[in-house]
Amino acid sequence: MAAEISKEVMSLKEEMVRLRRDFHQNPELGLKERRTAGVIERYLKDLNLTVSANIGGTGVVGLLKGGKPGKTLLLRADMDALPIPEQTDAAYRSLNKGVMHACGHDGHMAILLTVARILSERRESIPGTVKFVFQPGEEGFGGAKLMIADGVLENPRVDAAMALHLFTSIPSGVIGVRPGPIMASMDNFTITILGRGGHGAIPDEGVDAILMSAHVITALQSLISRETSPLNPLVVHVGTIRGGNAANVVADRVVLAGTVRTLDDRLRRSIPQSMTRILDGIIPAFRGTYEFEYEEGYPAVVNDETMTELARETAKKVVGRENVREVERGMISEDMAFVLREVPGCFFYVGAGGRGQGVYAPHHNARFDFDEDALMIGAEMMTRAAMTYLERG
Repeated sequence: MAAEISKEVMSLKEEMVRLRRDFHQNPELGLKERRTAGVIERYLKDLNLTVSANIGGTGVVGLLKGGKPGKTLLLRADMDALPIPEQTDAAYRSLNKGVMHACGHDGHMAILLTVARILSERRESIPGTVKFVFQPGEEGFGGAKLMIADGVLENPRVDAAMALHLFTSIPSGVIGVRPGPIMASMDNFTITILGRGGHGAIPDEGVDAILMSAHVITALQSLISRETSPLNPLVVHVGTIRGGNAANVVADRVVLAGTVRTLDDRLRRSIPQSMTRILDGIIPAFRGTYEFEYEEGYPAVVNDETMTELARETAKKVVGRENVREVERGMISEDMAFVLREVPGCFFYVGAGGRGQGVYAPHHNARFDFDEDALMIGAEMMTRAAMTYLERG
């Protein structure tokens, strides 16, 4: 079954592609999306929405009040690009050296602006209010949290929320949904291991920080293999090791930095204490000391069952039952999690992998691109889901 796209969305395809390519050519890093925010602000004002700028930094909110009373629904798109030099040959490749949209956020913005245009033309028949939220700093800056702190969920209070993500690992024409945890939490840690320097030929006179780090790295993996149910995913990843100055010197200092990811909030809360226990056992045994910093990042993305069912039923109407998948849970992270922790909602995937016209590189890759037909599916899906939610009251 081909996707069932309305005439409204079809008529806006060229404009949607133009918007997406303009954003792609002019990418901006997290919390610096000033040009991007300006384009969005002007577009929303042209639709006669009530527009608020500089929310959570560079965030923009367009408020559409329907002609009838009802609930308030938040629809969100992220705005930021990544510090990656683009390596595609696309005519619309990045003009900003060293920065590119390598995660589909350019498409998310184009989709949500299109939905705003369609719903603005129906405003008299809409029961309720729609907040179109264009969020800065998704890529590690926690822009959603910043916007919440600036009151994005209030005045009027948001009753539910939805967001989508274009995904090239899913074929274009397919929509992925899942209730409950769908993406993992993300926390970061830094461990500074302190020993005593010395000559490599006389190791007994030193306290080797590199040796201690090796034992720590190995022991941390026991949190996964021996202390956590194999049915409950956990990642404890050491991503950098900095230490040592010469081959014949006992290192006096090593700094390990890494990330912890899980889908279970109770498990998440237990990890810092478990890591401390391992460090307390290993480091003193080798006559060293340590410093430990643990920073909470994004919580897990947890979809509300009722809102997910609404998304699933909408998706069946847009792409057909056979093209709606219950996607696997993933260990990547998304700061839409902060919104879904406050209000019920659904975060879903819109397939954007190529169908014959090329294989697109994975997200966060210098050759990333996506099938632009997915823009129409995303706009159709978000428009229908929004109307369904509001009309149910």
